[in-house]
Amino acid sequence: MNLPRLFLTLVLAWSAAGGFAATVKDREGAVRKDRATMENDARWIYNDVDRGFAEAKKTGRPVLVVLRCVPCLSCVGLDAEVLQEPALSPLLDQFVCVRLINANAIDLARFQFDYDLSFSTLFFNADGTIYGRYGSWVHQADPEARETIGYRRALEGALALHRGYPANRASLAGKQGGPTPFRTPVEIPALADKYGRELNWSGNVMQSCVHCHQVGEAFRAYYRDKSEPVPLERIFPLPAAETIGLSLAPDKPAAVTAVAPKSIGGRAGFRAGDEFVSFAGQPLLSIADFSWVLHRAPESGTLAAVVKRHGSSVALTLTLPAGWRMKTDISKRVGTWSMRAMALGGLTLVDLDDAARQQRGLAVDALALFVKGVGQFNKHGTAKKVGFLKDDVIVAIDGQTTRETEGELIGRLLQSRKLGESVDITVLRGSERLAMKLPMQ
Repeated sequence: MNLPRLFLTLVLAWSAAGGFAATVKDREGAVRKDRATMENDARWIYNDVDRGFAEAKKTGRPVLVVLRCVPCLSCVGLDAEVLQEPALSPLLDQFVCVRLINANAIDLARFQFDYDLSFSTLFFNADGTIYGRYGSWVHQADPEARETIGYRRALEGALALHRGYPANRASLAGKQGGPTPFRTPVEIPALADKYGRELNWSGNVMQSCVHCHQVGEAFRAYYRDKSEPVPLERIFPLPAAETIGLSLAPDKPAAVTAVAPKSIGGRAGFRAGDEFVSFAGQPLLSIADFSWVLHRAPESGTLAAVVKRHGSSVALTLTLPAGWRMKTDISKRVGTWSMRAMALGGLTLVDLDDAARQQRGLAVDALALFVKGVGQFNKHGTAKKVGFLKDDVIVAIDGQTTRETEGELIGRLLQSRKLGESVDITVLRGSERLAMKLPMQ
């Protein structure tokens, strides 16, 4: 099976399991139509980042780069509004706007964002300095979502930072991307032999296109194939605010709407209604900027925050305990699909709630991962081949019986177990306990 067809198969299977949205039926046609519509657009520079930065240097305007996976139905509503909404036009006209529909040759040191989203925006100075990021999981989950208030706030914030540049350069230091082992995606081994720098417009465009999510997957495969632990930031990229117990409003840069009791954020003293002025010293343009701070945060340590509360500035300190990143919910991410093959042989697992545990006579603090789905093909069919069944409950892994989520298990195995090893699994099937071995891939 060729790669695009395999990807479409995985998309449809994942969508059926309640994951990310499906693609359009005619993916090739969608990409070609987008090009025909946009390549001569008066506002948007089509698929040419270098031209965008050159134009910004000439005009003094900041650069706005939209990365859009055209065949994906997720974020289609937001994409349409950004391209067409009259209220955004006065703001967009103050940027050099670039529309990028593939990730083949992006500069990985510069373009570091949430690769699992099908619509993202990065804001730059002409010299390459990043002002901030925008990416919406609200729109990712609902293709019909068309609300652009949050996007408008991000545009306004980026323009304000541009007006203050370079005097504000120090506050932007943490927003910049870090070093990477490869300059572009097509240099990563998993992609190098399959893709070139440019799209094949004279042939099958889809077979020549590197999707953003493939970048994250290729990096994980790179470490895995070297028998090295997959870095936690590659397993749990751009953690959501909920990871530390905060819920943020989608229509503001970073405003707290709720705080989970006894959470990391709750212990730090955050309250509903707080609006972030800065986080780790960085100005925030959006929820994606908040997640970027967590993405670059230490595995344990502190982060400083300043919030506006009832008209006053309040300084707070967030203390991150060891293992905090493992609490990130990655169950709905497209990138988790390939990690399920690596660590779980294609199983989809759900931590049983307390009521379901009581019905099965399982303790609240015990391991109880319900097998919601069993993959069928290739590496995703490995668990099926060794005997796992839908509705099994995993109750022990290498003798460990402590409660953990699917994400925590994936993170632990990709950190501690190498390609080719096997893990001892105990499953509860009805009233019977079975000992099984699960190969690591």
